[in-house]
Amino acid sequence: MKKIGVLLHGSGVFDGSEIHESVFTLLAIAEAGAEAVCFAPNVNQHHVLNHTTGEEMPEIRNVLVESARIARGNIKDIVDIQASELDGLVMPGGFGTAKNITKWAFEGPDGPILESVKNLIVELVAQGKPIAGLCMSPTTIAKALEGTAYHAHLTVGTPNEASPYEIAAISAGMESIGQVATMASVREIVVDEKLKIVTAPCYMMEANIVEVRDNIKQAVDALITLM
Repeated sequence: MKKIGVLLHGSGVFDGSEIHESVFTLLAIAEAGAEAVCFAPNVNQHHVLNHTTGEEMPEIRNVLVESARIARGNIKDIVDIQASELDGLVMPGGFGTAKNITKWAFEGPDGPILESVKNLIVELVAQGKPIAGLCMSPTTIAKALEGTAYHAHLTVGTPNEASPYEIAAISAGMESIGQVATMASVREIVVDEKLKIVTAPCYMMEANIVEVRDNIKQAVDALITLM
């Protein structure tokens, strides 16, 4: 059975992993007859937000512990994961990817990235194993590939349809660190055939839960094909 890594980064759209996207990822992997291997960095979240008000809470939470909520406890520390044991990787969105793995939410493309995540992504690309980045996660892929010989075609959406986010600015940020931004709607995915990287906008666009589910299934099915 193929093993597909699922990189989580907390639990909750504004300070961790987007829960709908994470669950739909796990569902699509299971539907494809593969095994999901969930993992996350063992670091503290940048901050904890009250999702009813958007206000910061005076708490400290651990990314791995929070991610375990989504994985039902079946989760590993990313430092215990080797690229060689995975057949592919899916990266659900949510702003934990841009707060807990990178600092894109605060510093844009100039911010740092966790070395453990950067190394895993680069190793998977070097080994020719496919990666799917959902929602905001393509910015993490862009950051991981910064300074390498890899220049991926990635999408976070399109400014030509409704979005709650600055798609043009985020796309320009990815271009500024050596990647190729491609526009796509929530009904589309972008497949970089050469690097075997699939990206899908999901909730970066104004989308309902069915559209997001379909977009993730598209991406995971494409990832399976690239295997």
